[in-house]
Amino acid sequence: MSVAFVKEESAEAASETVLPARPISDRPNFVTEAGFKILETELERARKDLDAASSLEDVNERRRQSAVPFRDVRYYAERLRTAVMRPKPSSNDVIAFGHTVTFERDDGRVQTFRIVGEDEANPSQGTISDGSPVAVALLGKSVGDVARLGPHEIEILSVS
Repeated sequence: MSVAFVKEESAEAASETVLPARPISDRPNFVTEAGFKILETELERARKDLDAASSLEDVNERRRQSAVPFRDVRYYAERLRTAVMRPKPSSNDVIAFGHTVTFERDDGRVQTFRIVGEDEANPSQGTISDGSPVAVALLGKSVGDVARLGPHEIEILSVS
C-alpha cells in the first residue's frame, strides 16, 4: 500500500521529530540563586508544554509538538541536577562569580556586567557567563587593574 493512503507518517518522517540534545558545556554548572530559579521555571514550562503536546489526538502532530519540550525537559533536568549554587561574594576586593563589574574598554566604551552562570547569562540584560572571554579576563582582578582581552585592554572601574 502506498504511503499516500495511510494516516501514519513514514518512520523516516517520524524520526525527524526527534531533536538532538541541547549541547551542555563541560564547564562546571555554577548558578546564582536567581539562575537556579530560572532553571526551575524553564523545566516547569517545558513539562507543561510536553503535557499539552501529549494530549493531542493526532499522533503525527503530537510527535511534532512534543519534540522541543521533550528536548528541553531533558536539558533543564540535567542542568538542575548538576547545578552548583555559588554564594554571593563576601568581598568586593577581587572579582568573582556573582560580582557586577564596570570597566572601560580601550576604545573609551564603559560597560557594566554581572558575572553569572551559562543559563542565566544575557548580555542585553547586563549579565555574562563566567566562561565568556570578558568574564575570564576579569575574574581575579581588582579595581584599577587592566585586563587583556585579545589584542585589547579593559580597565576595571568598579566591583560590587
